[in-house]
Amino acid sequence: MNTAAVPFVESMRAAALPASGIGWLDAARHDAMQEFVSAGLPDTRNEWWKYTALRALGQKACVASDQGAATREVDPEILALPGASGPRLVFVNGAFRADLSRLDRLPQGLDVQPLSRALAEDPEPLRFVLTRRPSEPRDAFAALNTALATDGVLVRVVPGARIEAPLHVVHLGAAADADIAWHTRSIIGLGEGARLRMVEHHADAGGHAHFANLACECVLRGHAHLDLLALQDAGAGATLLRRSEFQLHEDAQVTLHALEIGGALARHEIRVALDGDRSRCESRGAFALRGRQHADTELLIEHRGRDTTSDSLWRGVADGRARGVFHGAITVHPGADGSDAQLGNKNLLLSEGAEIDTRPALEIHADEVKAAHGATVGQLDERALFYLRSRGLPAEAARRLLVRAFCAVALGGVEPQALREHCDALLLGHLPRDEEA
Repeated sequence: MNTAAVPFVESMRAAALPASGIGWLDAARHDAMQEFVSAGLPDTRNEWWKYTALRALGQKACVASDQGAATREVDPEILALPGASGPRLVFVNGAFRADLSRLDRLPQGLDVQPLSRALAEDPEPLRFVLTRRPSEPRDAFAALNTALATDGVLVRVVPGARIEAPLHVVHLGAAADADIAWHTRSIIGLGEGARLRMVEHHADAGGHAHFANLACECVLRGHAHLDLLALQDAGAGATLLRRSEFQLHEDAQVTLHALEIGGALARHEIRVALDGDRSRCESRGAFALRGRQHADTELLIEHRGRDTTSDSLWRGVADGRARGVFHGAITVHPGADGSDAQLGNKNLLLSEGAEIDTRPALEIHADEVKAAHGATVGQLDERALFYLRSRGLPAEAARRLLVRAFCAVALGGVEPQALREHCDALLLGHLPRDEEA
């Protein structure tokens, strides 16, 4: 393609690559930028982007970093999250902010630091992960992240440690003089038998139309358990693209809850590799969209070990002229006998102009497997609405109550209770009222 005709690609190509002074890292960044420019932005002919067009992003020229990120004013109330009393890392427009973070009292067995610090002090242990070439083709944004990400989170939980107070990682978009493209790279490792609770929190610190590109790689050793809440409440004008990869060894477990309510365009690609025998993934998620919002969730689970389990339940709600996309693909590879894969996706359309596209898929290459998937797109039950109206509830309150209950199925397992109640309040506040319909 002619990348010069695509302002976003051209603005990234023209950006000065971060100069680390580390030969292998600078070479990897150069190669990744060449890969991005060569590939260009994916379009709807790409199967993975079939329902998410990037024409508007392509026409936007962005500044490659925020030189004023260290001094952007942030309301402390934005950082307050009920139930998240543990350590906290805060990034503003992609840059680590020590003054807003809380890392002075790390629990025993937990090592947390920003990527920028690790690259400055001891980069060699990161060489493999930052230069590794994937076995499958990456999309353009993974290459762009490799080229331009200079910060992110490094988390290590030592074998046997149990970190119960959630680690709170906050990504804030703040107003600036121009639209900014920012990138973070996070690496999480849980040792044998370790446990970690974590909240990935995306929030708005002022009106903006920035582009955020975040990548996270997580490895769980044997018998480790990660409990992760992804709370996405980005700014109304933001474009937010995330790729989260999880590799599970034997008897490891990841429990993921996700709430998507923010952003103009938000896409989250979740890849789970159940490599170890008896490893397990439980995922629950909901999106609630209004206006012209667009949200895309790509859930890709691969069963490779024996007797592995995946249990996924997702809900979607769209109002106004919003559009939601859910693609759940489960692959049971040869040798993954005894796998149990369950996937369910239900969606509600609250207006004639809203649209939700759902694509569940199963691909099975092993014996003695239990697997099922299902998906629905419909409207609120008129009989239930009539029942609530007959008991004296106004029409708006009845609709909001039904939608809230519909999504609560996916969020009921969030712990602790204070955090679950906060998610419920955010969801309720995002649901449309009659005057917004």
